[in-house]
Amino acid sequence: MAAMASPYLKASTRHPHSFPKLLKTHPASSFNLRPLPTTRTRPATRISASLIDPDGGKLVELFVKESEKQSKLQQALSLPKIRLSKIDLQWVHVLSEGWASPLKGFMRESEFLQTLHFNSLRLEDGSVVNMSVPIVLAIDDAQKNRIGPFTSVALVDEKDDLVAILSKIEIYKHNKEERIARTWGTTAPGLPYVEEAITGAGNWLIGGDLEVINPIKYNDDLDRFRLSPAQLRDEFERRNTDAVFAFQLRNPVHNGHALLMTDTRRHLLELGYKNPVLLLHPLGGYTKADDVPLSWRMRQHEKVLEDGVLDPETTVVSIFPSPMHYAGPTEVQWHAKARINAGANFYIVGRDPAGMSHPIEKRDLYDADHGRKVLTMAPGLERLNILPFKVAAYDKSQGKMAFFDPSRAQDFLFISGTKMRTLAKNRENPPDGFMCPGGWKVLVEYYDSLAPAENERVPEPIPA
Repeated sequence: MAAMASPYLKASTRHPHSFPKLLKTHPASSFNLRPLPTTRTRPATRISASLIDPDGGKLVELFVKESEKQSKLQQALSLPKIRLSKIDLQWVHVLSEGWASPLKGFMRESEFLQTLHFNSLRLEDGSVVNMSVPIVLAIDDAQKNRIGPFTSVALVDEKDDLVAILSKIEIYKHNKEERIARTWGTTAPGLPYVEEAITGAGNWLIGGDLEVINPIKYNDDLDRFRLSPAQLRDEFERRNTDAVFAFQLRNPVHNGHALLMTDTRRHLLELGYKNPVLLLHPLGGYTKADDVPLSWRMRQHEKVLEDGVLDPETTVVSIFPSPMHYAGPTEVQWHAKARINAGANFYIVGRDPAGMSHPIEKRDLYDADHGRKVLTMAPGLERLNILPFKVAAYDKSQGKMAFFDPSRAQDFLFISGTKMRTLAKNRENPPDGFMCPGGWKVLVEYYDSLAPAENERVPEPIPA
């Protein structure tokens, strides 16, 4: 795919923070265990040894105090219940840890409308923070009627265990068509998140203040990698980090990605930072069916570190709990904003971030360059330094991934994600130097686990 171009750097004002200490086991060690024209005038980057402030000035964590848990459990017994879907639970996770700071719960109507129409929220002090995707909870007519005059509801999981209480509630109309059109720019059938989470959802949205009983756990042997923004900030401070650059991905890491990440660190060192640290931050929420599942991606990332493609000493691997929308330039703003709350002041953005093929027509749904352009202009992201990709491809003359040189274009081979997946499905090896051997083996093993019959070749997929 690609890597980065010479970045224009936005100034950032950073102040020291203090958060609870992490356990002694850290995710990086446990594996072996992120120039465009712009309308803004950007001052030169100021070198600082402290982390960027969260949106709104502080992290908004929404957990019930230990001393209050029993009374909340008792209160919930008398409240109407709303059963959360898997995606709803992922949003509770996102909200509870402060990824969406300064949100204090599922959006009320004023927050929902600001998000849809302005991709931002105006705070009481007049400041603006980015918020580009609605974080909402849908209910149907029967649930709305059961709630009646109640001002609080209990949120429960699929086993009816209490997850949270939503208080000071507000119920308003769920205009699905408007939500879909403004988030995705189309209402064409076949949008994965829409079909999974919106089409069959209720005609009402319920917002309010969220009080989460216990941290969300998935018990899938990956919870140790699900570090909250506060835990990540603590880890960065433990490492004496003076710059955090975040890389968002939902695919396996190949050597082109690694080239981008190592080159970014080199560039930050040249700018005067002493200890820039990579936040390798795979998306861990809902993804569409043909994406490689999280557990396999984490195994692949493990091999990338074990094989020395990335340095564990300067890399923190953690899982970002958000569901995936595939909403292109709209969604990439959410991905960037959330990483500010985790302490990142640099964000790596590639071609067609959060994009996908059009669900009906044979074309990409979004312009490949719009995501990175939007990030340089988005309201509420002024403090974040955007690092666009330089194009990377396989250099046949050197036998490795390298930044594309148009003066000798004939030397480069572009291996698309579709081609990479097809090679793995057919147990064919990519050129040496495309991906570390251990990481490629994991990818092949994943597609072997899906094969309908032993040694049966999987035909190359037809583009959507």
